[in-house]
Amino acid sequence: MHPLLEKAQQIKLKLNWSLIFGVSFFLVVVIGLVQITKGVSDWLVENKDAQIKHLIVQGHPKYTDETAIIKAIKKADLSSFFELDVKHVQQLVQDLPWVATVSVRKQWPDTIQVYVVEHEAVAHWNSDLLLNQSGQAFQASSDKLHDLPQLYGPEGSEEEAWVAFKQFDEMLKVNNLTLSSLALSERFSWQLWLDNGIRLDLGRKDKAKRVQRFIDVYPRMEQRADAQVDTIDLRYDTGLAVSFKPLQEEQLQNKSKA
Repeated sequence: MHPLLEKAQQIKLKLNWSLIFGVSFFLVVVIGLVQITKGVSDWLVENKDAQIKHLIVQGHPKYTDETAIIKAIKKADLSSFFELDVKHVQQLVQDLPWVATVSVRKQWPDTIQVYVVEHEAVAHWNSDLLLNQSGQAFQASSDKLHDLPQLYGPEGSEEEAWVAFKQFDEMLKVNNLTLSSLALSERFSWQLWLDNGIRLDLGRKDKAKRVQRFIDVYPRMEQRADAQVDTIDLRYDTGLAVSFKPLQEEQLQNKSKA
């Protein structure tokens, strides 16, 4: 046989073996994947009814009882570990009054972990709601929160009111005065109440400057023996107006003893 023909025959034989090996390897891989898929499928079928048996509550909630959390979660379908709707469980817990955020995670084979973060109440809002540290209103029992400041304002002004309260409170504290309440009217006019009963009318503009004007003048304000300061009207470009209220008999007696 001619050398060139013999060499061509050898190359053809090698190519045939490479093709056979490649096809064989491909078939082995396909069969393996089918077997693995079937095994996983069979395992899922066998374990599809695995129930949730354990609940771990993390985050150390202060106002939300663990019993209430468990009761909320039991409203979800806990019959299948795989089919449990984590988002639904999260929403059920999130609907509890004091809960701010919730994280829910499944842990094989029968446990769910719930991490709860509560609101931090910083003020009362319009008498029937509370404000958290971000200035967001939420509804929850406030029976034990008597020392929180009282804030009032139109719906949607919660954050603005809380930011203003913090600003004014800091200004007044530096001068040994305590802010106890704040109100924002529908026309966005501001009023402040101090813990000594004095009301400050600030109006709608330059409110920080007007608070500072009060701070500068108050130590030099004339104190009357028969009356105490009731309202200080700061709704002027310069100056202020002061109104007094008479002292009660008991207050007069205490003042005379002092």
